[in-house]
Amino acid sequence: MNAKVHKLLITPIKFCVLNSKLWIEFLTLLSQELSMEHFVVSARKYRPQTFKDVVGQQAITNTLLNAIENNHLAQALLFTGPRGVGKTTCARILAKMINSDGSETGDEDFAFNIFELDAASNNSVDDIRNLTDQVRIPPQVGKYKVYIIDEVHMLSQAAFNAFLKTLEEPPKHCIFILATTEKHKIIPTILSRCQIFDFKRITVKDAKEYLKYIAEEQAIKADDDALHIIAQKADGAMRDALSIFDRVVSFSGKNLTRQAVTENLNVLDYETYFESTDLILENKIPDLLLQFNNTLSKGFDGHHYIAGLASHFRDLLVSKTPETIELLEVGDQTKEKYLKQSKKTSQEFLMQGINLANDCDLKYKTSKNQRLLVELCLMQLASITFDGEKKNSKHYIIPASYFKNKGITPIPVNIPKPKENSNVASAELKEEKLKISTASKTSNIEAFQVKEPPKIVLKQETKRTSGLSLSSIRAKKEHLIKQMDVVIDEEDLPKEAFTENELISTWNNYIEEIRKKGKHNLASILSIDTPKVTKTTINLVFPNETNKIEVERQQYDLLSYIRKSLNNYEISLSITINEVMEKQYAYSTIEKFEKLKEKNANIDLLRKAFDLDV
Repeated sequence: MNAKVHKLLITPIKFCVLNSKLWIEFLTLLSQELSMEHFVVSARKYRPQTFKDVVGQQAITNTLLNAIENNHLAQALLFTGPRGVGKTTCARILAKMINSDGSETGDEDFAFNIFELDAASNNSVDDIRNLTDQVRIPPQVGKYKVYIIDEVHMLSQAAFNAFLKTLEEPPKHCIFILATTEKHKIIPTILSRCQIFDFKRITVKDAKEYLKYIAEEQAIKADDDALHIIAQKADGAMRDALSIFDRVVSFSGKNLTRQAVTENLNVLDYETYFESTDLILENKIPDLLLQFNNTLSKGFDGHHYIAGLASHFRDLLVSKTPETIELLEVGDQTKEKYLKQSKKTSQEFLMQGINLANDCDLKYKTSKNQRLLVELCLMQLASITFDGEKKNSKHYIIPASYFKNKGITPIPVNIPKPKENSNVASAELKEEKLKISTASKTSNIEAFQVKEPPKIVLKQETKRTSGLSLSSIRAKKEHLIKQMDVVIDEEDLPKEAFTENELISTWNNYIEEIRKKGKHNLASILSIDTPKVTKTTINLVFPNETNKIEVERQQYDLLSYIRKSLNNYEISLSITINEVMEKQYAYSTIEKFEKLKEKNANIDLLRKAFDLDV
């Protein structure tokens, strides 16, 4: 109370009556004091007093009403759900209703029968023991003692265990109502003893309608889109929606506009995304980047922008089908804008746009250059519908210049139209087609006359690889693939007969040629064994796998040389490995000496003459 009013109150009445001026001042100050009201936030001022006032929980409130009317109410209830959806409010309304018999006054709240316990600060075993001691005492007024334990998941493990017996078999006059936002943290033994009610999030539509009711109660003029943004920002919590409503009203006064709400809540307006989509559809990449820069300069996050753009594309996709328009949670004015812009976009564009924006959203947190990531995504979005000078290469017409470069003169074709019901016209048409076919064949023969004998186009290996390296193993695999790359010009190839002596002579000539080219390693390998012929197959035996791989890598040149020399294109190569032969070549020092002595017996005389050791 005002100190001056308090001072006037303790002033003797007689003095006030004698001093009329002081008396008038007293009455004026007292009226001003009484007219001043303490501000109460909307979340408390408009807290529901009955189940009918609860927003968005009709299924739960109807169930509780029927349970009360039919005397079928459980003694342990668990209210679970997200914050601000009415769990504690419903618990208080229920506690008041079960104690009411119709003879009470309107302001009766049964405070002596309702006990609220905050489990966040009273979570020990001693707190639960004090609770169980109070439960035994019956109520003095009303029928039931109701214990509302809020945030029950905060109880300790020992407190839960101490509460089990009382919760399972409470006295007849006692009802427990547990409330929590995290049901998964409650032990199963508690859950099994309770009747569980799952509260759902408040829909945007329900929250907007309730905010509209409150705005009318407070004589506030509010735009439909403004209330929708507040309801959407609350994310399903009615208490949050009312808190945001009070904040915005304090900012803008009695006139609540969409612009004031977006400015105060620091949210991106729908107009930003409508403008961005228009720029994307028009392929205006510079203007799109400038708009994104302007958005960042206002303090918005790039992650928020690109996530909102993906949601905007989703809303446009929903707007394209009449059956899914109900999924569009926006105001009526904004819905018309969505329907108008959805007609400009195709379903393929929206699906690809959602994919690109969502991919950018996932990569945003791990990106080191987040702005560049969003700008790149915007440029890709603006390029979806950009054709430029791209041409479809699947269907094309060969220009006349192509034939001129090839030395081919196109023949103009004039096919007369057949006359109806005329055999003569059909005969003339067949004769004309025959002439065209003959002329076309003659032209093709002249243009593509074969001047060289048939040959085999062979692909040569340009890089040499050691047989012991990893690349040689890869080369062996490539060899199997390259065997299919041989292109044969003609099917009728020469197959002249030849003798084994002719083959050996050609074989030795090839070894001399490659030795002159510096391929000493291959020449020495080919000299290891004398080739033997079985029909048209050349059989070779090598001491190890390395020699085989090396020859197989070079067999194209070898076979080409032999086939041309012997004029037989059916000649093939077969290589086997003889382990005994390999062992023979892996000799010791004495074996080397014996091998040299076979080639030149004078080596043994040299050893004896100089008394040398092997």
